[in-house]
Amino acid sequence: MSTTKPEIGLSWHSQRGALINELHSRPFRTISNGTSITHLALLSDESIKEAQTEHLQKLSSELGADHSVSSGALNSFSIGSFDVRMERHLEFTSLTLTDGSATKLDQPFAKTALDRLPQGWLEKMPGTVVAAFHVRVDAEPEPMPAPNDVRGAFNDQMLVGSAPMDGQAQVWTSFRLHEGGYGRFLVFNRSLSDTQLGRMVQRTIEVETYRMMALLGFPDARALSPLLAQMDERLVSLTQRLAENTDDDSNILRELTDMAAEIEAHRARTSFRVNATRAYHDIMLTRLDELREDEVSGHLTMREFLTRRLTPAVRSSETMQKRLDDLSTRIHRTSVMMRTRVELAIQNQNRELLGSMDRRSKVQLMMQHTVEGLSVAAISYYLVGLVKYLTDALASSGVEFDKSLVTGISVPVILGGVWYVTRRIHSRFHELAKEERKSD
Repeated sequence: MSTTKPEIGLSWHSQRGALINELHSRPFRTISNGTSITHLALLSDESIKEAQTEHLQKLSSELGADHSVSSGALNSFSIGSFDVRMERHLEFTSLTLTDGSATKLDQPFAKTALDRLPQGWLEKMPGTVVAAFHVRVDAEPEPMPAPNDVRGAFNDQMLVGSAPMDGQAQVWTSFRLHEGGYGRFLVFNRSLSDTQLGRMVQRTIEVETYRMMALLGFPDARALSPLLAQMDERLVSLTQRLAENTDDDSNILRELTDMAAEIEAHRARTSFRVNATRAYHDIMLTRLDELREDEVSGHLTMREFLTRRLTPAVRSSETMQKRLDDLSTRIHRTSVMMRTRVELAIQNQNRELLGSMDRRSKVQLMMQHTVEGLSVAAISYYLVGLVKYLTDALASSGVEFDKSLVTGISVPVILGGVWYVTRRIHSRFHELAKEERKSD
């Protein structure tokens, strides 16, 4: 039964094939002695990557290659001994040109793989170049050249050299720019096979590429350092004013809000770059581990040079991010203190307001009792008047009785009745209020 045919009845993940193919999306190449390589890494967003794909298709057509360029992670085609390879990464695109027919010259970088490109094609390549360098691969000469003999290929600049793959090759570089703005790497192969040499050269290329990508965060860290120092001083001053209560809370809160907004803006702008710097640095260190470098003639190895120079720059970016986080946390704590002070002030105001309302309620209650007493007297007066009208009417109709006595007796009775009814109404209102408070 074919191993590529899915078993009937099993539920296969829709991305399973893509995940398996991802491991094979960027295979290592075989590289032989006498090879000249030019590598570029260009910052690219999605729109630029599409333009780069179209531009690579033009190159394929101009060179007469029967290759249809796709939007995948890797595009590669060859014309004889000339190989073109373009890879898409998260935020950059790498272009690697390999000329396998390089002739041995006194100056190894006098001719490069760029010479195989059509005139003007590379200048129109979309994207911003971050890394650009030439790699020359030759068999180890006999006798092996001394470091001073190699120095001429690097314009007599200080060299960094090592013997990777447990001494089976030598790599020389200056980690500086030379003619045309390109770096240079000179590789001498002692006993590596073409596949081993291809892996070693690819790791060397990735070391330089990820070194440059990791350094992209350093300018931001250096530019932000004095701004963060000023913000730190401003926050100390604000906290001191808050502790001494020498300024209006609204002014302090407004300044804290402005600082918080500024800090968050810097964090949003630099967070991705710092995380990317850390990731690129880790990848570079992994590639250096895979090279298994030995020291050559007392020179610094690539690992020694890069960890001494690059690692502090990466740490500066991480420190800058930590300072931003620390400032954000301190501003938050100060804001919490401000909110606590505002809440306490509001509570004091509410307490004073409730006390004032309570005093007003007592005054209103006293006035209510006074009004109630006056109301009892007024109602009783009108009722006694009605009784007097009634007795006058009865006396006029011939009924014999003492009008004055009847009127006098009615006064206390009416007063008592009116007072009793008023108290009952008042008590009923109190009972309703108690029931509402219980229900709340």
